[in-house]
Amino acid sequence: MKNRSSSGRTAPAIPFARPSIGPEEEAGVLAVLRSGWLTTGPVTARFEEAFARAVGVPHALALNSATAGLHLALEALGTGPDSLVLTTPYTFTATAEVVRYLGADVRFVDVEERTANLDPARLASALEAAVREGRRVAAVVPVHVGGRACDMEAIAAAAARHGVPVVEDSAHAFPVLHRGRMLGTWGDAGVFSFYATKAITTGEGGMVVTRRDELAKRIRVMRLHGIDRDVWNRYTAANGSWEYDVVEAGYKYNLTDLASAIGIAQLAKAGTFLDLRRRVARAYLAGLGGCDWLDLPEDTDDNGWHLFVVRLSAERLSIDRDRFVGELQQRGIGTSVHFIPLHLMSYYRERYALRPEDFPVALRLYRAAFSLPIYPSLTEEEIARVIAAVCEVGERFRVR
Repeated sequence: MKNRSSSGRTAPAIPFARPSIGPEEEAGVLAVLRSGWLTTGPVTARFEEAFARAVGVPHALALNSATAGLHLALEALGTGPDSLVLTTPYTFTATAEVVRYLGADVRFVDVEERTANLDPARLASALEAAVREGRRVAAVVPVHVGGRACDMEAIAAAAARHGVPVVEDSAHAFPVLHRGRMLGTWGDAGVFSFYATKAITTGEGGMVVTRRDELAKRIRVMRLHGIDRDVWNRYTAANGSWEYDVVEAGYKYNLTDLASAIGIAQLAKAGTFLDLRRRVARAYLAGLGGCDWLDLPEDTDDNGWHLFVVRLSAERLSIDRDRFVGELQQRGIGTSVHFIPLHLMSYYRERYALRPEDFPVALRLYRAAFSLPIYPSLTEEEIARVIAAVCEVGERFRVR
């Protein structure tokens, strides 16, 4: 099916995601290239300091991915083969796979129907069950799905009753205030993603933030081979020395100055980017509000709008989600599905003998949900095209 613009020409497809990169990022990268120091160094240190100020914590540690951040945060908390980590099945695999890196077991907890976030009541029950079984729970990992805040007060309270640390997977949630406090700072540690599709990007990258000095110290050492001194200080300080000690078997998780230069420029635009995503979300809510076969997300102050996830009504449409998405693709509208629950994935299904119906809310949401494009550079014309395409497909297949 051809996609026509108002002028009658075939309109280009609208991608699901598109990074917002400008001359500030280009200038930052060029300055690093000319500096003679490309890897982790003074620019990364500035990025960490600026990010720590932005979220209001003393420690921010830059890494090459949010996956690395989750791994190191859990490692610093003592997660190991004798322990459990409780998290949601409604997330990307990175949230759970890092638990397995450390030899610990994942235990999934179902989500809330309204938000798709970790259900605090079910979490409380799962914690009680773990205590009865005599299992040590190393951490709880809530995920702010699509940038929508979890109920962090309830989750933190449930974890605190059993002395369990909380690591926030805030990959989607920057910069988002929840009850006056930045997401990612409610727990013992918070992890942000700077992947190409995220709220701010460094191409690939991530950041761990924490108020706990001992966690920051451990992560700082473990992110670069377990070496006790930063490379930058060893090579460039006035009293620099080639000597260093390896105090632990660490990892190669550091972020480069090239990536950090992009991050510094992106961080300065983060508030503007959020406002622009809110503009898109509110246009969608207004334009799709009359579609009774569509369940729309809520417009709340603590939603970072990394994703705009809609759900289809099976009773009111004669096609399923997969075919609906295919119809949009034919009209040049990029979409994605967030998420395929992890208990449906063969690794977790087979390892933990899980059935689809074990997490009924996550399963129900997955079968009905898909995500529309939402990013700062989406134009008014593109927003209108997305709305028109969704309405056209829905009306065409509405049950009469």
